Amino acid sequence: DLGMAFLSEIGIDGITVTEVKGFGRQKGHTEIYRGSEYTVDLLPKVMLDIAVADELVEKTIDTIRRSAHTGKIGDGKIFVLPIEESIRIRTGEHGDSAV
Repeated sequence: DLGMAFLSEIGIDGITVTEVKGFGRQKGHTEIYRGSEYTVDLLPKVMLDIAVADELVEKTIDTIRRSAHTGKIGDGKIFVLPIEESIRIRTGEHGDSAV
């Protein structure tokens, strides 16, 4: 659930969750399959895409950090990127009202 309820409580109305593979500091690991050892370089991860208005950015970051923190390698990273424009296709709304 990754804190989805917490995000909803602060006014986040939508989120995209994607199952991805990658590696960070933990690198990969080895597994044994039918007696042979294999190196697994890419580990399963979850990527969240969340678009919010500027005034919700810090609150969103804080909420994700609190709900995802375990103190162990693999807690994840947060990247904050500017969004040039948002458009709701169904209604034609632009800007914050489209988020």
